[in-house]
Amino acid sequence: MLKGVPVDKRATDKKAARGQATRAQIVQTATLLFSTAGYEATSIETVLARSGVSRGALYHHFASKEALFTAVLEAMEARIAQATIDASRGIADRVEAMRVGGEAFLDLSRDPAIRQIVLIDAPAVLGWQKWRDIDARFGFGLLKGSLQAAADGGRLRPDLVDIYAHILLAALLETALVIARAENPAEAARLGRAALQELIDKLLGAPKPRPPQRKAR
Repeated sequence: MLKGVPVDKRATDKKAARGQATRAQIVQTATLLFSTAGYEATSIETVLARSGVSRGALYHHFASKEALFTAVLEAMEARIAQATIDASRGIADRVEAMRVGGEAFLDLSRDPAIRQIVLIDAPAVLGWQKWRDIDARFGFGLLKGSLQAAADGGRLRPDLVDIYAHILLAALLETALVIARAENPAEAARLGRAALQELIDKLLGAPKPRPPQRKAR
């Protein structure tokens, strides 16, 4: 017995850990199945057979197949957000970091799993608005932070930060869809990166000079 730790609490912690492990196993299995077969062709029975968990355990964590898909999508969106952060790590200029992160996102759109789950199935399964809402929870904050830094540096009107974050997020998602559906994804990604660079350059450009301050009398 661990000194100072109640038996009931240890048992509860172990049960919670087992539950988390089971949930992670289900999500991992569903991710593989959704990415290879697609949402419509993947049944709950297949997920159960491949994961080895019971039906009761699966429905304890996920009320429906759509709920399971949502969890898979959220995990993948978190992975994408982390990849964009990692790609731009160490870049002091937030605008340049935003560009590099955006390019990393466009490159990731060529990943078959991301293409199938995030870009093809998610809008169809969840509807455009819910898909955008989930994506915004992960990507929107990163874009808005970079644009706010640009506004603080005089490169963007402060009152336009929020709307431009939405515009850039929509542009990135649409470009990713174009890349995902292209006959030549590598060429589409190259053009997408070039367009992103030009869009950011035209939107932000160089820091705008601040008006001269009047000398105190």
